Amino acid sequence: MDQITLRVARYRPDDEETEPVLVDYDVPLRPDWAVLDGLNYIKDELDGTLSYRWSCRMGICGSCGMMVDGEPKLTCATFLVDLAPGPVRIEPLANFPVIRDLIVDLTDFMHKLSSVKPWLIRQDEQPVEDGEYLQTPAQLDEFKQFSMCINCMLCYAACPVYGLDGSFVGPAAIALAHRYDLDSRDEGDRQRLTILAQPDGVWDCTFVGECSTACPKGVDPAGAIQQAKLAAAQEAMKSLLLPWRSR
Repeated sequence: MDQITLRVARYRPDDEETEPVLVDYDVPLRPDWAVLDGLNYIKDELDGTLSYRWSCRMGICGSCGMMVDGEPKLTCATFLVDLAPGPVRIEPLANFPVIRDLIVDLTDFMHKLSSVKPWLIRQDEQPVEDGEYLQTPAQLDEFKQFSMCINCMLCYAACPVYGLDGSFVGPAAIALAHRYDLDSRDEGDRQRLTILAQPDGVWDCTFVGECSTACPKGVDPAGAIQQAKLAAAQEAMKSLLLPWRSR
């Protein structure tokens, strides 16, 4: 085989007369070509109107996530030879509104991400002249795994809960909140826990685990959610037994 067929979703929501369709394109099948290379070939050589996101081509930026044969994948890290003989179906990430072709609207994800306060929170900042907040290697290891998220949103496309209930905060946002809760320099864990303990927070998760399966960086958001559930339960018990502590 010297070619493979990419069956690409085409859609223009702003054109009321247009329905989503799958269009076949034949692209070269080369051993070093990823799905993204095939899409770039279509864009450059066959149909310049095709719209999709990509940037680094190195599995770092997270912008080229799409559904490949029904599974959320980074198209820069999914090779055509592994999908032969094809055809390979390429669609926009599931569970997100489509802007055009393979481009989805990130607004909901960005709102949920900011809602969990994914930054260091300090009650009192030390003077700049006192230097950095230093950490030991062991302290870094506590949260390092959860800091590897590249916001590719594959976990949201894989999550059946988010697909059914758009109010769910979602796996990536919870994992990033947990990353900061575990950071020795942070003092905002109770603020985040108040957000995560809401009905649309960690308790919405039914622990299917598809988010961790889809994650290309081994972040294990499902594990982060279960740890956050434990923290929320412990905090609730402390509030019940020690009510003056929460005043």
